[in-house]
Amino acid sequence: MKLLLISALLASAKAFMPTISSKPSSLVLKAEDMSVGAMEPLGFFDPLGYIDSPEKFERYRAVERKHGRIAMMAFAGVIVHNNKWTFDGYISPSNNLKFSDINEGIGGLFQVPKAGLAQILVVCALVELAWWPARQLDGDYGIRLGKWNNWDRDPDRKVRQQNSELNNGRAAMMGITGNIVAQVVTGQTFAEQAAAGHFSPFGDGQGFF
Repeated sequence: MKLLLISALLASAKAFMPTISSKPSSLVLKAEDMSVGAMEPLGFFDPLGYIDSPEKFERYRAVERKHGRIAMMAFAGVIVHNNKWTFDGYISPSNNLKFSDINEGIGGLFQVPKAGLAQILVVCALVELAWWPARQLDGDYGIRLGKWNNWDRDPDRKVRQQNSELNNGRAAMMGITGNIVAQVVTGQTFAEQAAAGHFSPFGDGQGFF
């Protein structure tokens, strides 16, 4: 029993250690050089061994960065809409539907007319394919704010800011997922949960628990 317990503990600990590959050293060198996003205490974290080539590593990092950016925008939208900050006028004059008529929660997505959703998808496709192309895996689209991210003169700032972006994106992905799940479980929007002090999805919708 003790041997089984020790083996289980070692296996679980190994899952949180960087993956050591027996493949050519180019992958290991690539992973070490690509230090952005490899944060302590886990470092280069790939417990399931998905990364089997430098190309896949670069692609997965690009996907993570983009999903993080989308999640940050989504959570910012949750905060804005839950505070009832909306555009004036109609989102669909033909349906007599105003922006203020759209619910604050995830259900509001299904109130948007299909033509409106189609327009959103078209704009997203233009951004993805033409303006900020997904094929540019480094995610650097040349946006500079003076000395704030003058990376050519301050490479250390570039690493810090890229780490911040990835970590904020990871937090936002967890946050927007938790927000949607909590609303489905409790029936309350983010603002309603905060106002009621209801931070546990296992309660009756009121109070802390």
